Amino acid sequence: MSERESQIVLGLDPDPMALWPGAQASTGSSPVVRAAGSVLAHCCAVIDAAGPACVAVKPQLARFEQLGASGWVALEGVVDHARAAGLLVIADGKRGDIDVTARAYARALLGSTDTPFGRAPGLEADMATVNPLMGSDALEPFVQTAREAGLGVLVLVRTSNPGAADIEDLELAGGGRVWERIAKLVDALGRDGVGDGYLSDVGAVLGATVPEHLERARELMPHAVFLLPGVGAQGGRVEDLAAAFAPGRAGGLVAASRSIASAHLATGADPADAARAEAERLRELAWGISR
Repeated sequence: MSERESQIVLGLDPDPMALWPGAQASTGSSPVVRAAGSVLAHCCAVIDAAGPACVAVKPQLARFEQLGASGWVALEGVVDHARAAGLLVIADGKRGDIDVTARAYARALLGSTDTPFGRAPGLEADMATVNPLMGSDALEPFVQTAREAGLGVLVLVRTSNPGAADIEDLELAGGGRVWERIAKLVDALGRDGVGDGYLSDVGAVLGATVPEHLERARELMPHAVFLLPGVGAQGGRVEDLAAAFAPGRAGGLVAASRSIASAHLATGADPADAARAEAERLRELAWGISR
């Protein structure tokens, strides 16, 4: 790999039925413990292979939570392994609830909880994805928790799934679309968190599958980091994302999951070699379009 910095985020959404060969745990007290151990081994192997071409990992929390307490232990192991590799961690849980519950979610993912017995650390990710459906008072606890710790949040603005158009693209009575109203909220929440590098600690999730929205999104959110999922398996193309990088190379984070971890299925190559090559290919593309 060259010395160029990376804008690639390695998505980790492991399917226990589709792990890399050799990742299966040989011991465990129950099927769920063995499954969780295998998921951990798989994710660590993917990080070892593709991590050098990436800036962060993005574990999809549901993929770990479906394995119960053992899955959360595996998630903590993945976070530790990513940190040891020098990577940032984005907790992709898309949480959102009333303020009291939102504060608990924020502590679980970004901070810690005080108890009569001492401090109980959470996942302590660097960023977390959050759902804005319930409005600003459901987002503010995440922003406050992240800001106090020097971390960040990424608000769903215009997502990559086809069904996003059902709600996010609806026209509002006062003009504009729902996603544009959310973008304005992101900008307002992030104004007090703009750092020396011109970027805010409140960012946005914008699907790489709808690049036609990026120029308008950048107008509405000039200081937000854009997380851009949907490259590869969902049809998004890095080449179409240049507008996200208007503030500079750090303005966009290109997320890819299956296209990296499953690259070997198309080529027949060794999984680690194929993942490494695909991550490096994406990194070169992102570098080429970023400003």
